[in-house]
Amino acid sequence: MKKSDYIIEVKNLRKKFKENMAVADISFKVKTGEVFAFLGPNGAGKSTTIKILTTLLKPTEGSVHLNGFNVLKDKAKARKSFGIVFQDQSLDIDLTAYENMYFHATLYKIPKADRLEKIKKLMEMVDLWEKRKQIVKKFSGGMKRRLEIARGLLHHPEILFLDEPTLGLDPQTRQHIWQYIMNLNKSEALTIFFSTHYLDEVEKIADKVAIIDQGKIIDIGTVKEIKERNQTLTLEEAFIKLTGKNMRQEEGDNLAVVKQYLRKR
Repeated sequence: MKKSDYIIEVKNLRKKFKENMAVADISFKVKTGEVFAFLGPNGAGKSTTIKILTTLLKPTEGSVHLNGFNVLKDKAKARKSFGIVFQDQSLDIDLTAYENMYFHATLYKIPKADRLEKIKKLMEMVDLWEKRKQIVKKFSGGMKRRLEIARGLLHHPEILFLDEPTLGLDPQTRQHIWQYIMNLNKSEALTIFFSTHYLDEVEKIADKVAIIDQGKIIDIGTVKEIKERNQTLTLEEAFIKLTGKNMRQEEGDNLAVVKQYLRKR
């Protein structure tokens, strides 16, 4: 069977929670090696879609294929095809950085003979090998994100899912995080699928973007195509025209939530 040019194929996807239609009949495809962005306001359906794509939620209707595998019928094979960095931090903060990596390698049944070499290579890539013996709770937000990225790549996936990977990080740390990710995209032809509130990330990084609101994809294409279709000079203007929402306000709202959370800790 000839392998598709598309590593992600989503058709007529719907997800309903009681009376709430979180994802409303969306379809899209992502080419192998592409950097694909999901751009949308809070509650648009971004995280729900990613959870379905990564087998964490079952869809109400529709189909999803990752690397040719149906995520419902071939869940185990589909899972081997991707790594994921969640919106919420998912490391064990009471373990060392190395222990977090080793535990993940064990879960994915990476041969013992290869574990140390793989862990060392990835931790060096994100500049954390010298910190491998430190307890993760002492790490900064940026260090934790870098460790999560390294952990998500341990089993050599073909797709990396990133759900709001730089939310709440300062601009310099955001830039460093994306530098690591884009180096992988170029050197490994790694397909990147990310959701974000940050317009500048989409404009600088994404090959293709889907604007999603109220569970529906309301435009999809390159940044240039979206601006031309909506007759706007910027992606921000196109976003406001399509959704009636100001993404800059969304960014501010999210930053306020993060700061409030940090104050309580």
